[in-house]
Amino acid sequence: MSTLTALARALAVAEGRAQPIATVRHLHVHDHPLILIPLAMAGEANAPLAALVGTDPARPRLLAVAQPRNRDDRFAFAAELAGVLVPYLDSFTDRTEDVPVDRGKDVRQRYVDAPQIWVPNPGGIDFLRLFGRSTRFRTVDGENPVPAAVPLLGRWLTFFTNTAEVPGSSLLVNAVQALGLHWATGQSGAEDAQFGAQLAWIESGAAAAREAENGPVAGPATDPDFDNRVLAPLIERSAPELPDVLRDLLLPTWERMWRTLTLLRRLPAGERVRLRWDTDRDAFTAFTQHLAEGGPPQPRRDGAVAAAARLQRLENAATRYAVQRAFDDPLVLAEYRLTGTAFAGVVTLAKADRIDDSGKRPVLRPRIMVHTTEPVRMEPGTSLTSPTRPSQKARVVSVTPAAPEGHDVLLELSGGMGRKLVAEPGSVPAVGEHLILTTLSEAYRPSGVLPDPAETPWTHGGPPTPTDQTPTPQPAPTSAPAPAAAPASAPAPASDPASDPASAPAPDAAPDADPALATAADAEPEASRHADHRT
Repeated sequence: MSTLTALARALAVAEGRAQPIATVRHLHVHDHPLILIPLAMAGEANAPLAALVGTDPARPRLLAVAQPRNRDDRFAFAAELAGVLVPYLDSFTDRTEDVPVDRGKDVRQRYVDAPQIWVPNPGGIDFLRLFGRSTRFRTVDGENPVPAAVPLLGRWLTFFTNTAEVPGSSLLVNAVQALGLHWATGQSGAEDAQFGAQLAWIESGAAAAREAENGPVAGPATDPDFDNRVLAPLIERSAPELPDVLRDLLLPTWERMWRTLTLLRRLPAGERVRLRWDTDRDAFTAFTQHLAEGGPPQPRRDGAVAAAARLQRLENAATRYAVQRAFDDPLVLAEYRLTGTAFAGVVTLAKADRIDDSGKRPVLRPRIMVHTTEPVRMEPGTSLTSPTRPSQKARVVSVTPAAPEGHDVLLELSGGMGRKLVAEPGSVPAVGEHLILTTLSEAYRPSGVLPDPAETPWTHGGPPTPTDQTPTPQPAPTSAPAPAAAPASAPAPASDPASDPASAPAPDAAPDADPALATAADAEPEASRHADHRT
C-alpha cells in the first residue's frame, strides 16, 4: 500500500466515508457494456449455478442450471450463455476504420469499437477463465458432443480473461478493482473484495457498509448458510421456484453494477485512456479475424519460450500503464514525488537559443534552471521527463543547494523542439512556468530477443513435441477476410475428439501465446513508438 493510499484509508476511517485517490478515470467505461454476474455451486469444481446477464439495466436475463452436477445441464447453460454473449460481440464487427502503420506508408483495418464485459469481482474473472478452459476444446460430434456454440464460447471467454491480465486493458473489467483504483475505503483490501460493502463506503459511508456486509453475495461463491438452508433442498427436489430464488439473490448485485458504472462515468477520462482502448480494439480485431480464418484454440499451457515472451509483454504493459497513470493524474504522480523519483519546481532561468557545437555539427540544446523545495535524489546525467512534454528529455547537469531552502536544478533539453536550430514557440519552458519532472518515461521499450521454440534447452522442457494424436482434419482457409467480414460468431475449428481438457495439450495448438493477447500487451501508440527524438 502506498503512503497516500494509507493516508486516504485513515481519513476514510476518521470521516466515515471513502476518499478519492484519483482525479481522473483510468479506465474506459463503455456506453453499451454487458454485465455478467456468474454464480457457481459450492463443492463442485467450476460448476455453474446461474448467471444474470444483459446490456439493459431494466431487463436482466437469468440463466439457471437446474442440476449443476449434470454435465448436460452445464453445457446447455454454456450454449445459452453463448446465445447472449456472441450476438453482443457480433454487434461490434460491422464497421471498420483505416489505421496508418509504418509511419503512414500503409494502413490496416480495425473495428471502430469493441465490446466491454463487467463482472463484480476478481472471482468472476477466475470463474470465466476456468469455464472457458473447460469448454473451448469440446467437440460438436463424436463421443459426448456439445452444441456448436459451446467451444466458441470457451474461446471467447479465454480471450477476455487473458486480456484481463494485461494492465490497463478494459475489455473485461471487475467492479471491485475499478472502484479500488479511484477510491480508498476505511477497510482493508481483503474487506474491499466484498463488492456491496466497498460500494456502500463510496456511496453512503461506513454505516451503510456495515449493513451491506450481511447482504446477498456478489458471486461466484455462494453463502454456506444459503446453500444449506435454501439451495440444496431446491436442487434436490428440482423445485420450479429455483430460478426465482436465484434471481432475487443476484438482483441487488445487478443494480450495484449499474450504479458503479454511473459513479465512474462522473469522473473525466484520463488523456491516455483512449490510447489504451485503441489497443483493446486492436486485440479484439485480431482475435475476431483469428477465429474467422479457422485458427486453433488457445493452447492449454505455453511452452517455455512462449511463456517468457508473454511475461515480457505483461511486464512492459505494467510499466507503461504505471507511467501513463502518473502522467494523466497529479494525485498518482504525487506518489512518485514522495519516493523521490519526481519533483516539482518553478523555472527561474531559461536559455532557449543555446547551441551545442562540441560535436560534428551544431545542435539545439537549451538549458533551464528549476528551483524546487522538494528533495532531489537525481544524480547529474539522469534523464528526466515532464508529463506536459513527454517527447522532450531533460538531462540533469547539476544540482546545487539554494538559499533559504531547496535546490536549483540545471537541466539540458533535447527533443520535442523541431528540426531547426531555433526552438518552436512554447517548446522550451519559460521563466515562471511550474514544472513536474520525473524519471518515468513513455519511451518505447523494445522486447528482448528470445530463442526459437525449437532451441528450447532441456532445462526448460526441451523443444515442443507434436501430440501423438492426429488432429481432426479441417478445411484449408481461403484468403484472409478483412476484419469487417470476420464475425465474432465464426465457427470454431473442431479439436481432437479424444482430447481430454484436463490432460493432453490442445491439438493444433500453436506453441506461441494467444496472438490477440500479444496485441493487447504489446501494442504501442504510434506517437509513443515513433517518439520525437529530433535534435
